[in-house]
Amino acid sequence: MSRQPARAAAPVGITMGCPVGIGPEIIISSWQTCSRTLATPPVVIGDRAVLAMTARQLGRHMPIADWQPGRPPQPDVLNVLTASRLDPDTLRAGQPSRATGLAMAGYIDTAISLCTEGLLDAIATGPISKAALNLAGYPFPGHTEMLAARTGAERVAMMLTGSRLRVVLVTIHCALADVVPALTGASIIELITLTELALRTDFGLDKPRIAVAGLNPHGGEGGMFGREEIEIIAPAVRHCARLGITIDGPFPPDTVFHQAASGRFDVVVCMYHDQGLIPFKLLHFHDGVNVTLGLPIIRTSVDHGTAYDIAGRGVADCRSLEQAVTLAAELAENRRRSAERASGTLSDKQEGS
Repeated sequence: MSRQPARAAAPVGITMGCPVGIGPEIIISSWQTCSRTLATPPVVIGDRAVLAMTARQLGRHMPIADWQPGRPPQPDVLNVLTASRLDPDTLRAGQPSRATGLAMAGYIDTAISLCTEGLLDAIATGPISKAALNLAGYPFPGHTEMLAARTGAERVAMMLTGSRLRVVLVTIHCALADVVPALTGASIIELITLTELALRTDFGLDKPRIAVAGLNPHGGEGGMFGREEIEIIAPAVRHCARLGITIDGPFPPDTVFHQAASGRFDVVVCMYHDQGLIPFKLLHFHDGVNVTLGLPIIRTSVDHGTAYDIAGRGVADCRSLEQAVTLAAELAENRRRSAERASGTLSDKQEGS
């Protein structure tokens, strides 16, 4: 999905996710691929005992080493920063508790601190349980809100990215009946400008091409099937075009994703959750990556949940985590290069590498 970064100044941190979900399993399964793909081996922020037990259950010979922040990760081992000390014998696959919720929230908090301090280049997060977060007393509905609060980010957005399609969402977790009241020109403009900046600085695209999906069938058919395109979406698109953004739309939703997947656009701005995620998951069900835009740190994530129904069975697919780790390293490298280019410290040789 992405080119390998030239180098990593610090490792990518992988948070283990919920200890009784599939997070430990996909980390063990992806370990060799992730370690060999990156210039610097990634490190896991999690629970050494849980990972060791998972490796035994999967029949994997897994050398595990304790990683200390600031030190280079060891090659050919699973580097782990132990951020919880759960008793694996008391855990039951697929059954979260307050203890597992506290542990997985602690992994995230630790990773954020290390990334903010420059001891991690980026974070690739394993799947968490919103219910277990709440059991542990955390008010956040998910990773994104927790990351935004912890880093002080005022505006964040969710991008789903794969080799053929990228989508970003104006509204996310709200009922369809609430989508129209939530759509404003200001929110669409804000999302577009945030996306365009991220595509340039983090994804390395000099002039990203942005498509905007309409809301209604046939893009409203000139107002016959709804006026949101005329009154809200099109004015926002024109405003962004005047800012110098390469943008077009609103397009009928039933055609724009085919055009983007065929290479005409770099991203599709979607009006609501399923409008973007249905076509995306059709193409990238196993290898899609969730990226949080607008954070001062790099964060990618698997594009799936804890899968409690299959946890502990050894059948979870680890491809999304592999892609998330590789992409996290690439985005961090691109952001570093962008900052150096802006400050004039990137050499001609580095520019062409």
